[in-house]
Amino acid sequence: MNALKPITLAVLCALLGVASAARDFGRAEMAVEPHHVNLHNADGRSSWVAGESEFFSGKTLEESKNLMGTVLEDKFLYAQPVRTFDHIDDGDIPDTFDARTQWPNFVHPIRNQERCGSCWAFAASEALSDRFAIASNGSVNVVLSPEDLVSCDSGDMGCNGGILSQAWKYLSETGIVSDKCFPYTAGQGQPAPCPPAGQCAAQGETYKKYKAEDYYRLATVQDIQKAIMTNGPVEAGFEVYKSFMAYKSGVYSREWWQFWDELMGGHAIKIIGWGVQDDVEYWLIANSWGTTWGLDGFFKIKRGVNECQIESTVYAGHADLS
Repeated sequence: MNALKPITLAVLCALLGVASAARDFGRAEMAVEPHHVNLHNADGRSSWVAGESEFFSGKTLEESKNLMGTVLEDKFLYAQPVRTFDHIDDGDIPDTFDARTQWPNFVHPIRNQERCGSCWAFAASEALSDRFAIASNGSVNVVLSPEDLVSCDSGDMGCNGGILSQAWKYLSETGIVSDKCFPYTAGQGQPAPCPPAGQCAAQGETYKKYKAEDYYRLATVQDIQKAIMTNGPVEAGFEVYKSFMAYKSGVYSREWWQFWDELMGGHAIKIIGWGVQDDVEYWLIANSWGTTWGLDGFFKIKRGVNECQIESTVYAGHADLS
């Protein structure tokens, strides 16, 4: 215990007083509290920097919980067979990898789920979009529709959440149209009606379903890396704690001493690579909270220790080019 930097009485009092102060003044607790940001950055022990972002500006803690739309699945009930990449030697995995560099113009831009718990649909549709572009060497370079999943996938719950394996089942069995055919309009929490089969929600657009050839779960750090470096980004679910919403830069990990840090729910994202920063191994990830949050919409999280369960629920599938 002596090796740890002590937490001062003043800091303890400040942390303990946060919730009660908010109640005393009748103020709803905000998603990102400036005093939490200041306490985190002043401590000096963390591998990441906190800050406020435009995305969470004005959002209360309760409103922000609605964004965490991923049900972190019971693997005995939902999980698909695990895919391994044993044909690739672990020694061939590079120390750093960025799908944006490996496949320029094939990894699509950061998007914004807004106020709908549709992260599960964004991450799934974005991973499949990238994989179509990569598998076809750019001949099928299309942004696919998260709204199709949110509005039409009856196995999931729209803006109220989804299960990664169920989303990939829909991508494999039914497929989704392009974003131009069915634009995203669920940002205020209300999905659009699912259009009749064979019709686009947007007039004048060409109807076509894009499907995954298969789908599978990835269970090890090495297999996640091999899947990304071979076929492109993958989708993962993880536990979001309050501190994560204040992420600004660096390699995120949940700090044991931030005992004000509460679990918000499950969230889905797209892993596009990995690397090492200041001797800390990390995953490089695309979020769906717009470009005003984090590293222009991206973030890094500690790799290899299942930080916030980030390595427990990972899915992908091959693009069906037939």
